[in-house]
Amino acid sequence: MVIEEMPKKKKSESEDDKRRKKIVPESLMKGLVRPGGGESNPSDGDQVIYHCTVRTLDGVIVESTRSEYGGKGIPIRNVLGKSKMILGLLEGIPTMLKGEVAMFKMKPQMHYAEEDCPVPVPSSFPKEDKLHFEIELIDFSKAKVVCDDLGVLKKVIDEGQGWESPREPYEVKAWISAKTGDGKLILSCREGEPYFFTFGKCEVPKGLEMGIGTMARKEKAVIYVTNQYLTPSPLLPMIDGYEEVHFEVELVHFVQVRDMLGDGRLIKRRLQDGIGEFPMDCPLHDSLLRVHYKGMLLNEEKTVFYDTRVDNQGEPLEFSSGEGMLPEGFEMCVRLMLPGEIALVTCPPDYAYDKFLRPPNVPEGAHVQWEIELLGFEMPKDWTGLNFQSIMDEAEKIRVTGNRLFKEGKFELARAKYEKVLREFNHVNPQTDEEGKMFLDTRNLLHLNVAACFLKMGECGKSIEACNKVLDATPVHAKALYRRGMAYMAAGDFEEARSDYQMMIKVDKSSEPDGTAALAKLKKQEQEAERKARKQFKGLFDKKPGEIAEAQVEDGAGVEITGQNQKKSNQSLSSEGDESEDYHEAAGDEPRVGWFYNLWPTGRKLFSSLGLQRCTVL
Repeated sequence: MVIEEMPKKKKSESEDDKRRKKIVPESLMKGLVRPGGGESNPSDGDQVIYHCTVRTLDGVIVESTRSEYGGKGIPIRNVLGKSKMILGLLEGIPTMLKGEVAMFKMKPQMHYAEEDCPVPVPSSFPKEDKLHFEIELIDFSKAKVVCDDLGVLKKVIDEGQGWESPREPYEVKAWISAKTGDGKLILSCREGEPYFFTFGKCEVPKGLEMGIGTMARKEKAVIYVTNQYLTPSPLLPMIDGYEEVHFEVELVHFVQVRDMLGDGRLIKRRLQDGIGEFPMDCPLHDSLLRVHYKGMLLNEEKTVFYDTRVDNQGEPLEFSSGEGMLPEGFEMCVRLMLPGEIALVTCPPDYAYDKFLRPPNVPEGAHVQWEIELLGFEMPKDWTGLNFQSIMDEAEKIRVTGNRLFKEGKFELARAKYEKVLREFNHVNPQTDEEGKMFLDTRNLLHLNVAACFLKMGECGKSIEACNKVLDATPVHAKALYRRGMAYMAAGDFEEARSDYQMMIKVDKSSEPDGTAALAKLKKQEQEAERKARKQFKGLFDKKPGEIAEAQVEDGAGVEITGQNQKKSNQSLSSEGDESEDYHEAAGDEPRVGWFYNLWPTGRKLFSSLGLQRCTVL
């Protein structure tokens, strides 16, 4: 067999490559003034630092970076392949060694007289003359380009540990010193304690923070910051007069701080690092966790209201995640911890004990702190290799837990339980007709429970989708028709709801009492929506030609009354359904929906009856 080598994809030609094609013989000449050291030359991606003095062929100095020739004494920094450079230096500097001094004789087209030269030049500059460029290559190294305009660059001196870098709102400790571009020391934080700051709080110059945001623990680096990124800060309050500053940084440590809700109310601070890689080695949903924790009130005394090491006879707390056994804020943070990690969690009352069984010594509305140590966890049971009956037994355990969570009003957690089993079912293959029937019935039941959760959460469309999965497998499933009818009715799609209720009665005579009650509720709700539609649009079509007709808008109280009536109607329908376990494995009150959501289908029929089929409510 002959194996043909795949053709290599050609690298796209860069703008600098195109410019190099314009070089003609004898337009650029190099003379060595002082040899350099080492064996390597700079290449694309390297930051090059060099002094440059430009002279005419008669020796007259045109410009220079050197202070003895009238310059500022600050060498030029460019990144090969990134910075805008004249063609002669773009071609010449990669031929130099570190410490080398060379003289480049350039024809005009090799410096500022090049067509479309990317580097601006003063009008007084003799750009049409042949010139000598004396270059001293001070240093070159690989550079991390922190921002695209090259205003912040980083040179790594010592590699750090791990992959994580600080970001807002992490807390950072670092040794920091700073020099101006010409080498003058302006800041030294190398004694006492490392400088401490909170990332994102403008406590260090913007460019320095951007550079530190690319560093790992224990990394040492030089961060080059130009003046547009030198913002005032407690670290360096005086920034006027600096064109650029070179910060030497050693990142000693940073504390992972997570704003769990994005509003600063639920904060997790990592006090001690755990073992493993984040987030791969964090607890998964349904893991069995072992923790020690101490709960404190956020008062001046930091009153301790519970400590497992004292109040639990020194034994850790064991619990399964995703089962609502602990306050939501506690569990959210523990699931982002590594084994051995210690974290301090600051939690608002609505994620602590206001929606959970409150300890007797925790007052209502209390903000709390938990100091949590994750001792370890066990992964959820793997179903691989289990026989069919064992799988169904495990599924039933999880479903029962989901039903408990549903009854407790924890609909999101309940849905997660049902959906976990449904995902596992994707890998289950029943072998007999009996197993197939049991599997199908259980799967349908889980989809219906998911639909009930979505309905409680006000997501009618997703509830309908879950019901459709049952009806796709079993088109005459009375329970699925009933629940989809509830979702349609909650969404204000009365015709679809009526169709489902009528079909339910047709396919299952035993469901007639529930179907009849649902149709009665549907009719009452439809009439109420139509009455409100007529009131809402009363007078809309009574104006004379040319007048602007405005719909009457009910005041806030009127809208609130609508919502209350809707809720009352839904509760009534739900309570009747709850009496029949055949149609409510995990059902309850229907979700609140806006008055206009219910209004639209009836409003559409109202327009039609008025002969205004083409009218559209915007």
